[in-house]
Amino acid sequence: MPKVLVSDPIDQAGLDILSQVAQVDVKTGLSPDELVQIVPDYDALMIRSGTKVTKAVIEAGQQLKIIGRAGVGVDNVDVPEATRRGVVVVNSPEGNTIAAAEHALALMLSLSRHVSAADNSVKAHEWKRKQFTGVEVYKKTLGVVGLGKIGSHVATVARAMGMKLLAYDPFISTERAEQLGCRLVDLDLLFREADYITLHLPKTPETTHVVNDQTLSMMKPTARIINCARGGIIDEVALAKALQAGKIAGAALDVYEEEPLGESPLRELGNKVVLTPHLGASTEEAQINVAMDVAEQIRDVLLGLPARSAVNIPGLRAEVLEQLQPYLQLAETLGNLVGQLAGGRVEELTVRMQGDIAQNDTQPIVIASLKGLLSHALQERVNYVNAKIEAQERGIHVIETRDTTIKDYTGSLTLSAKGSMGHHSVTGVLLGGSEIRVTEIDEFPINVPPTQYMLFTLHRDMPGIIGKIGSLLGSFNVNIASMQVGRKIVRGEAVMVLSLDDPLPEGILTEITKVDGIRDAYTVSL
Repeated sequence: MPKVLVSDPIDQAGLDILSQVAQVDVKTGLSPDELVQIVPDYDALMIRSGTKVTKAVIEAGQQLKIIGRAGVGVDNVDVPEATRRGVVVVNSPEGNTIAAAEHALALMLSLSRHVSAADNSVKAHEWKRKQFTGVEVYKKTLGVVGLGKIGSHVATVARAMGMKLLAYDPFISTERAEQLGCRLVDLDLLFREADYITLHLPKTPETTHVVNDQTLSMMKPTARIINCARGGIIDEVALAKALQAGKIAGAALDVYEEEPLGESPLRELGNKVVLTPHLGASTEEAQINVAMDVAEQIRDVLLGLPARSAVNIPGLRAEVLEQLQPYLQLAETLGNLVGQLAGGRVEELTVRMQGDIAQNDTQPIVIASLKGLLSHALQERVNYVNAKIEAQERGIHVIETRDTTIKDYTGSLTLSAKGSMGHHSVTGVLLGGSEIRVTEIDEFPINVPPTQYMLFTLHRDMPGIIGKIGSLLGSFNVNIASMQVGRKIVRGEAVMVLSLDDPLPEGILTEITKVDGIRDAYTVSL
């Protein structure tokens, strides 16, 4: 009988499901060394946020077929290592949806009616009704920033409460927003017009401090903001200043830049703020849902069935996974690259496979391309299971073409994306069966390995332009790791690709576009 190790507290409902097909051992509070010592005996590992599943743990777990995280985030799992070894990693991306959405709504209502402050007052034997006069949400405008599953549920309930809805999500189609009753607008307009703003974004370099001095200054003095998404999306110092100065009326936070919340001016703002200790997923139902969801997936994998919410590769046998993995990594990398070049909402993605790649099962490659395309915006919300669904919901039209003939390389993959920043394409190959090389950008020939930080320029092929860009980057203390230029004709248009040691400082991209001869410039972070 298979054996399952449960190393974090899990609801009994999940344990009951696992016990149908396996011997279940619950051993919580294990040290990293203790986990490495005992994991070789197990076929599956079920965790929450407490257990760190490192490379050492996965290497030791020679029998592991699946790692299940009862929750959404898998930051505590070395997913690449698990994928390389053919271990399926699953989570419960929807188990907390209702809990998080309801908590955002609860904070909005509590903030509007001063529930928390009034409760404390009555418990202190006071009766100050006039001090706690609130406002109604009915007919007010709610700005929903991020129309994923949680944001969509908040919008649906708020609409039923009689609220008007604005939404900002550059990856959602207008049609999808209209289905939810939302008017899709740009972020500045949302901040200016909304009476309430609720945030439902992943934390990325682009979304960090998206609420800052500038955006707060756009808000109405009667407006209120709610964050049940991720700490760090709001600049808490700027928020405290805005509240103290009366620039906005209130804020309700469930997540913070540092948790637990330490010394903070937010604690001193009385009934202008509602603060809760990261309770978004803390409902009895949510804990049961995620436990059952992940336990069912572990049960299915142990029975030889596919997992429905795999973070890496769902339902592929280890030997198939080993064969496809380099191609999938190529597809995901190119998808991430072309998605950032195309920018914003992508309308169409063409996946063209040529040579050896076209002779494989191509559906996983298409899905990996979509996962890469959406990953910069959605982070852990997108995986190999939901990538196709997420693309459909965003109105992305996918075109797949195959050509088994071999030309310059034994196999190549070209992704072309049409988005808000125009039409872009990238081509990549595998050298030696595993080393990824980008061989074309917008049909300009190059040969570069993808790196974490990259700068792309479209420019006129003319003397001195490379030196100008190098000098400009040097003046901002940006170190260039490598540089390559691709061109079709002498003195025509060319593409330059720079690999950088660090991300570009704010404002430098604008300076680059001012250089004589530069047509356009893009930064990419992989």
